[in-house]
Amino acid sequence: MIEGLSGQDLKTQDWSGVDLRNVNLSRADLWRATLTGADLTGANLSGANLYRVWLNGANLTGANLRGAFLKGACLRDADLRNADLTNANLRGANLEGANLEGVIGLNSNH
Repeated sequence: MIEGLSGQDLKTQDWSGVDLRNVNLSRADLWRATLTGADLTGANLSGANLYRVWLNGANLTGANLRGAFLKGACLRDADLRNADLTNANLRGANLEGANLEGVIGLNSNH
């Protein structure tokens, strides 16, 4: 199992399909990283830099994305059920086909 990656520089890395359930990625820099199909169920991404990150088909069920920077991120077909997006920046993010059931704070800064 992958341990906490809080505050780490993970720019442009490919985490496609990786099991990141409940991993602490708070304040991590994932600028332009690829997380297509990754399982981020219950992950802590609060305050993370997710600028232009690829999260197509990723599972973000119950993830903490409070204050995350998701500008220009691709969340197409992502599962965001019950995720917390309070104060997240979603400007220009692609949410086409994403499951937004029970999302908290979706209207914050997007």
